Amino acid sequence: MTNLLTTLLSTHDVLLADGATGTNLFNAGLMSGDAPEMWNDEHPEKIIDLYNGAIQSGSDIFLTNSFGANAARLKLHDAANQAHRLSRIAAEIARDLADKADRKIVVAGSVGPTGEIMEPVGSLTHALAVEMFHETADGLKAGGADVAWLETISAPEEYRAAAEGFKLAGIDWCGTMSFDTAGRTMMGVTSTDLVKLVSEIPNPPIAFGANCGTGASDLLRTVQGFAAEHPARPIIAKGNAGIPKYVDGHIHYDGTPELMADYAAMARDSGARIVGGCCGTTPAHLVAMREALDTRPRGDTPSLDEIVEALGAFSSDSDGTGDDAAEPRARRGGRRRRG
Repeated sequence: MTNLLTTLLSTHDVLLADGATGTNLFNAGLMSGDAPEMWNDEHPEKIIDLYNGAIQSGSDIFLTNSFGANAARLKLHDAANQAHRLSRIAAEIARDLADKADRKIVVAGSVGPTGEIMEPVGSLTHALAVEMFHETADGLKAGGADVAWLETISAPEEYRAAAEGFKLAGIDWCGTMSFDTAGRTMMGVTSTDLVKLVSEIPNPPIAFGANCGTGASDLLRTVQGFAAEHPARPIIAKGNAGIPKYVDGHIHYDGTPELMADYAAMARDSGARIVGGCCGTTPAHLVAMREALDTRPRGDTPSLDEIVEALGAFSSDSDGTGDDAAEPRARRGGRRRRG
């Protein structure tokens, strides 16, 4: 049966996804080091507010509060056995709100990385990774998610394991990587590499792309790298709201709603069919992005100079595909959460 996301992609030129999870939950009182997924159970009213922020801002897709709901990450909070239950609750809350909305909205079950390094570089086996992704995806499906939404992935091995886990759960999916190392992921994947990976895996995503990373400028350069390969599947762009800055003991993102409006239109014109925000993106940003996508006429692909003029400088000279690109780094864990 065709899922809702595929249906909306067939009837809409571009879809607006949601914004940050972590940023908005920290604004609601989440403390650094706490597991946001525990709030699905302990503070469901805060999760309802999070989801409603995206719905009321005009998002066509919003992600569940389940980014770290896998056994490896929850083990750090003595809750490894809660992955399925917390994923299910995250999706149940979302499903109820989406069903009450006055338009069709996709509930996308957020699935983040395990936080472990896979073999042969690390110790996480393919079989165990598949099992963890399967458990999370099965919980999201049980709660009513329309699709699973893999995000902030760095390693192709983990992307493949997730695809296998989603197949076992019987749920369609989307998948993004984070290109935060001079145009590459931490494990050395380029935009071209991801297009090739998506075309080859047995259970490919509905749509693929990039999320998080550094600033919005870098993400659009990566999106243009995807588009240059003429992929068969829709491209996702979920960029951060500017650059993170440490102010008075907290991380703040300097991207204004006006900047994110420009980003949204430029992401669409760069080839993205699904446009959203990641870290730092609040409902105020989403409102501006919605208006930009609805009112600004489609234009030509923006040049790199135009991107820099509108959104700020790139964080590196390299787009990750040249000889000067950074070497992959084996680093344990990665960022705790999206947004």
